[in-house]
Amino acid sequence: MTDATAPGSDPRPTVYVETSVISYLVARPSADLVARAHQKATRDWWTERARFRLYASSFVADEAKQGDSAYAAQRLGVIATLLVLDVPEDVDRVAQALLLRGSLPRKAVTDALHVAVAAVNGVDYLVTWNLRHIANPALRRRIEEVRRNCGYEPPILCTPEELLETIR
Repeated sequence: MTDATAPGSDPRPTVYVETSVISYLVARPSADLVARAHQKATRDWWTERARFRLYASSFVADEAKQGDSAYAAQRLGVIATLLVLDVPEDVDRVAQALLLRGSLPRKAVTDALHVAVAAVNGVDYLVTWNLRHIANPALRRRIEEVRRNCGYEPPILCTPEELLETIR
């Protein structure tokens, strides 16, 4: 983990911020009621971010660069405020295990990399709005099992709304 503080010197929980959270944070208000609720929950959680040590990875930055250039610049601005996690070699091994053992669909390579980076770096939480692959209740147990079999304690996979509830 690349961090400005010595290990153990900061008692705040660590959080890997996946790209979907950053996207909801900077997006214009959605006309879709569910998406709009996710945006509000994200902004509410973001106001409490000082309670956590927030991290991203090069994979988050790569995804954030895609799409509309004005919003990409805003997403990258948010990412610049986060600490950056190392991507050790073992990340590829864990990501491949997640894909090969059916925890995540084979097409979800970047999702597997997000999960693997968080696990290999010992992050407490991975916060995401990716309910299809990452924070999917039907997949969580399998994802956790694969990470433990690879030798890593899995971070808690949750939405910003769920993480906000842990501090209220």
